[in-house]
Amino acid sequence: MPQRVATCSCRQLMLRATRDPLRVSICHCNACQRRTGSVFGVQARFREEDVVIRGNATAYVRKGDTGGTGTFYFCPVCGATVYYRLDSVQGQVGVPVGGFSRADFPAPSISVFEECMHPWVRLPDDIEHMD
Repeated sequence: MPQRVATCSCRQLMLRATRDPLRVSICHCNACQRRTGSVFGVQARFREEDVVIRGNATAYVRKGDTGGTGTFYFCPVCGATVYYRLDSVQGQVGVPVGGFSRADFPAPSISVFEECMHPWVRLPDDIEHMD
């Protein structure tokens, strides 16, 4: 089984995934742009039972554009978001792909909130586009 480890910048907070992600996606929503400081976020979703979390986290709850609630867990020392949970997706944990710091991580297969996408962003030809 593959093992992937995501950490915050100071490595105080970590998440170990013991299986492949259920999906890897790109999100262009304004909240992901603010959270990442970039023009989109790339995240992987894992089954709750396939992750082990170690370290201290601070939680930030925010209401999304579609009305759902997400809880984002970040390191209280360095501030990096390591994982999140969406109320609308029970039993799964989302992890920003950059936390894994691995060039061999699976590519995104889904792109969402493209109405917020910057016009100069180019996506892979084989990506699924979801509203």
